[in-house]
Amino acid sequence: MHMVPRVMSTQHPDNASPPWWQADAVIQGDGEVEETFRSYSELGVDEAMWDAEGKDVDYHVVRKILSRYPDFFRERELGRDLFLTYRIPNASIEGPERKVVMETLESIPVSHDVASRFYERKVSPVFQVIIPFTTSSKDLISVLSYYRKVVVGKGRISLDSGMTVDEWIGDSEPKQIDIIPLIEDMPSVLKIREIVQEYVRFAYPKYMRVFIARSDPAMNYGFISATLLAKYAVHEIHRMSEGMGIPFYPILGAGTSVFRGRLVPGNEKRVMDEYRGYHTFTAQSAFRYDYGRDEARSAVESLMRNVVKEPMPVDAVQLRKVLEPYVARYQRMLESIAGLINVCARYIPPRRSRKLHIGLFGYSRNQGGIVLPRAITFVAALYSMGLPPEVFGISALQEMGDGDVDFIMSTYRGLREDLSAAAGLFNWDALDILGGSLKDEFRGMLLEDLRYLQDTLGIKPGPQDYATKKHALLSSLFLISMQSGHDDEARSAVLEMARARRTLG
Repeated sequence: MHMVPRVMSTQHPDNASPPWWQADAVIQGDGEVEETFRSYSELGVDEAMWDAEGKDVDYHVVRKILSRYPDFFRERELGRDLFLTYRIPNASIEGPERKVVMETLESIPVSHDVASRFYERKVSPVFQVIIPFTTSSKDLISVLSYYRKVVVGKGRISLDSGMTVDEWIGDSEPKQIDIIPLIEDMPSVLKIREIVQEYVRFAYPKYMRVFIARSDPAMNYGFISATLLAKYAVHEIHRMSEGMGIPFYPILGAGTSVFRGRLVPGNEKRVMDEYRGYHTFTAQSAFRYDYGRDEARSAVESLMRNVVKEPMPVDAVQLRKVLEPYVARYQRMLESIAGLINVCARYIPPRRSRKLHIGLFGYSRNQGGIVLPRAITFVAALYSMGLPPEVFGISALQEMGDGDVDFIMSTYRGLREDLSAAAGLFNWDALDILGGSLKDEFRGMLLEDLRYLQDTLGIKPGPQDYATKKHALLSSLFLISMQSGHDDEARSAVLEMARARRTLG
């Protein structure tokens, strides 16, 4: 069994500022190879996600990283001390991109041969693959079966020359890979036992890593739902580990904004306590580039020392009961403002070269329904408007009994603190500037949420200090510039706000 990493560097495009090692804030091509090395060597992460989902990817990363930085990697072996983990498309939901699965899996034995030549012995630098939007054990079993039967199994095929494929091009190694489900939607979290147990019974892994998303569930169901679902998932994962007799190592995919998990340097200890039970945490781009190298490295060191505690028990029946009214209200508001989000999303600067991705909310409403941008752009657009999405739907709590509200507050212990941080980004002037662009239904529901926030929770929406007052002014400038057709000024205001928040979204 391999050492299981603690901190995963990812390629999420949420950084407002450029990396310290290049002038351009957009990272692409060979820049991602250097980024991976810098994350290992200068920040101290022990795992890097190499993302082939939603963007073009360089499958020669192992060759490039070993040849460019040989001294470093001779001291720290790739695949033993440091880890490179692929995220590939989910062929069950992708269209034209589904063949990328084959291309990515075929590159794993090539990386093995390159690393083995470098280290002068057999080394598998890549042996773990993340499957996004996992909704069924079939998503996992299909990938593992393909790797076993096609990537490795084709070696036994006889060619017309009289040789087998293995005799011609050499064995394909590693013979086995680990599949990591990335679970991103509410129904799949609620049936996590079914998904994971069926796969474990098929694959018989020595250990199991399970990746729980924090961003897409927040976008689709609201950030309270995303937090509660992440807590339910890790509780179920620990129960499965006890019941199945193999170690489970859950991963939390938290971002830096409040909406996406608030995992930022300086707040990492609180996040480890809030999400107790998780073994691995993600250090996304804003975490690494918007907080300075020393701050980021210190936070990585703190995460590396995480002592995994018993997760908080979360009852599934109670969870469903409290989420139903909250999700219904949140999604109604989202549908009312989706058009405006898509307009504002055009002003959010890119940070990676990504293809179209509409996510769960889009997939679930692709018949005459709404389509939304990716989670980071979604959050950035709403923050730029001065309408933090953390507020949306909060007044649903007033429809609940005291026991249900107590359940939410006791399970999500940092809720008030997170709501207070997000509420400071609310811009009251945005309601007047947007005027008729905001549908009456949305405006009415939003005002109810704001009243509940202030009158019941004691959290005052709107700027409270210099930083949030400046953010509100920039938000107004962005909206006025956008409406007036001054696109360059609008984009400049968006970027200045993002730098002040230390994240795009």
